[in-house]
Amino acid sequence: MTRMDLIRPEARATLWRWREVAAAGALALLGAWFILLGGFILIPAGVLLLALAAGLGLLALRRLRFAQGGEAPGVVELDEGQVGYFGPGTGGFVSLRELDEVRLITLRGQRLWRLKQSDGQALLIPVAAQGAERLFDAFAALPGMDTQALVAALAPETSPSGKGLTVATEMRVIWRRAARPALT
Repeated sequence: MTRMDLIRPEARATLWRWREVAAAGALALLGAWFILLGGFILIPAGVLLLALAAGLGLLALRRLRFAQGGEAPGVVELDEGQVGYFGPGTGGFVSLRELDEVRLITLRGQRLWRLKQSDGQALLIPVAAQGAERLFDAFAALPGMDTQALVAALAPETSPSGKGLTVATEMRVIWRRAARPALT
């Protein structure tokens, strides 16, 4: 029996999902400890560690909210500025450098990312595909992307009764590249 067999698989998966938040919390505790120790070097170092932990913790929480689980078919791959999706019936690649638009759509009850390149090529990626959480960092690197709006777009819309809706009525633009300068 290995040590990991002592932890239920569901608990292990939960701990793994929260690992970045826990690491930021540990860094904050280290910073607080430095401040409590006092001194001309440890207090500023502790304050810097606390600030770093706050930033990393916020980013970790946004990544956590962005990840939707891997229940949808297909696999997302991110390699050298290129997003790839390998699905059972569809798939393809788009270059992040050529990306012009990111939309969140609902098609037959399934939420999908629609990535459109400047040449008109588009790629549909299920939000819950395996590896789709990697898209957060790719999207965050796009010029002018608001990561808070990106994460908020994934929150389920609510009806007046307070229950979540699963069907959106239209495509939602999350990010659009500013106009590119014309070539002369």
